Amino acid sequence: MRRGHGLSSLDCCQQVQTEPSDGRISRRHFLASLLAAVLAGWDATRSLAWGQGRRRVRLGFCGQLLCVVPYEVARHHGYFAEQGLDVELVYFRGGAAAMQALMGGAVDYAATSFDVALGAFARGARVVRFFTTGRLPLFALATAPAQADRLRRIADLAGRTVGVSGLGNADHALALFLLRRAGVDPAQVRFAVLGPNLYDALRVGHVDAGMVQEPALTLLSRAGGRVLANLMDLREAERYLGGAYEFMGVAVRRDDWSSREAEMRALARALTRALRLVHYGTPKLVVQALPAELVAGGDRELFEQVLARHRRSLYPQNGRPDLAAARRVERLQREAGVLPRPVDVAELVTTAVVEGL
Repeated sequence: MRRGHGLSSLDCCQQVQTEPSDGRISRRHFLASLLAAVLAGWDATRSLAWGQGRRRVRLGFCGQLLCVVPYEVARHHGYFAEQGLDVELVYFRGGAAAMQALMGGAVDYAATSFDVALGAFARGARVVRFFTTGRLPLFALATAPAQADRLRRIADLAGRTVGVSGLGNADHALALFLLRRAGVDPAQVRFAVLGPNLYDALRVGHVDAGMVQEPALTLLSRAGGRVLANLMDLREAERYLGGAYEFMGVAVRRDDWSSREAEMRALARALTRALRLVHYGTPKLVVQALPAELVAGGDRELFEQVLARHRRSLYPQNGRPDLAAARRVERLQREAGVLPRPVDVAELVTTAVVEGL
């Protein structure tokens, strides 16, 4: 629209030009015509570069809002296109479904939490994790507003009901770890499986506490709930987990490595630019990149506040996988009993793609 308006302005200018009576073209008319030709040529060149010759890529991931931010930023701001990629972002209901799609060949890459990639690898999936877009789990343990005065510490959860999305999921494993760390036998706690949306159950007091994500955490805090452990905060993650905790990132089928290595580097360069914008751009600029249907309740202002609060902790400034953080996930998953066998994460995670970018 803007380019069309500019050419229309030139046309209007040309209409008021006065041609010399001897048939010569006026200097103003000549310059205006030259500018129009340059703009048209530039527009055609850009259309050719951006609309043709890009390699089509299908990247699948779960639809958790904080997870998808770097990917939508890279798409919206043209970072994928700059690297010669036409990336289709394919949303699935959960990371496990995205990983299954990768192994079945329905997508070229899967962006999932590390525990999903770890579990798939432990069960024999030939995958390689090569880029990281999230370094902390997107969960906090919080109380129902009505229980905030009674439940002041994690140890107070003995004999109580705790909501999780599903048994064996990442939030359940983290809850087990936090309870044991606080000296509570998990057998003393009842776990209620509530799916991904725990907010309403907590708000009305159907459960005493729960592992929540954003924006549920912010809304519960405003309603009077108590935050017992916020693993989305790097300082609290260091306190409870010992440091960063490999979370969101991109995996590829091992058998595709040789044929896709250049493409993987292009993806990594685009996502690195997106991570830097997430860190240093204004929250409004970042949130503008997100499709309206993804923003919970359409409240972009609320999500800008959430992003401003958590972005420096949640997102790395580069996508280099952290082996120490990956080992924390493996150990926690194994201790929680949700990993079928011990895994040497060095066989699953590689830094080869990001080196030298």
